[in-house]
Formats: sequence, structure tokens, C-alpha cells
Amino acid sequence: MHQRREEPSLGELFADLTREMTTLVRQELQLATTEISQKASTIGKNMAFLAVGGAIAYAGLLAVIAAIIMILGSFIPWWLAALVVGLGVAGLGYILVQKGIAALKTIDMTPRRTITTLKEDVTWAKQQTS
Repeated sequence: MHQRREEPSLGELFADLTREMTTLVRQELQLATTEISQKASTIGKNMAFLAVGGAIAYAGLLAVIAAIIMILGSFIPWWLAALVVGLGVAGLGYILVQKGIAALKTIDMTPRRTITTLKEDVTWAKQQTS
């Protein structure tokens, strides 16, 4: 004859719940780590593009600035041509730096998926214990 297995005891149920909660917390930590790593990697790549692009653009800009100063130098004194061009370039540089800073501020490093799943986990745990 088959013996029927009895329902698990309250202690066994709490032990199972504890194991499941431990596994769940570990999985949530792994998810948060992965999500933050992905975002940090994206920021790093974008910063590298920004740096390399900036260096190349800077070299080209220096050549253009020299040409503009030479052209203006044939109409006004050289020092005044260099001053006018320098102020224009500095103003443009300020605008571009502010734009870059504003773009970096829009990146959200909050691990949204992890927060959502943690809320779901809390709801699940409450259901398991009630």
C-alpha cells in the first residue's frame, strides 16, 4: 500500500520560504549589478567617442581658426583679428560644453528593472506569509 505524504509542517514551509527568499535576493542583486554595469559601459563608450571626436575636431578647428585670423589680419591688426576670433571660439566652446553636460545629466543610472522586480518580490513574500 501507498502511504500518503503528510502536508509539510509549518517549520518546513518557513524553511522553504527562507530558501526561496535567499535565492530571490541573490537573483535581485545579480540583476542590479548587471543593469548598472550595462549602463556604466554605455556611458564609458559614449565618453570615449566624445574624447576622440573632440580631439579630431580640435585639430581641424585650429586650422580653421588660423585661416580666419590670417584673412582678418589682412583687414585689421593681427592682434585684433586673433582677439576677435579667440572670443568667438571661446563662446562657441562654452555653448558646446554646456550642451554636453546637459546631455550627460539626462542619463538615469537607477536600476529600474531591479526596483520593479523587488516590489513584485515584496508583494509575493507578503502573499506567502499571509
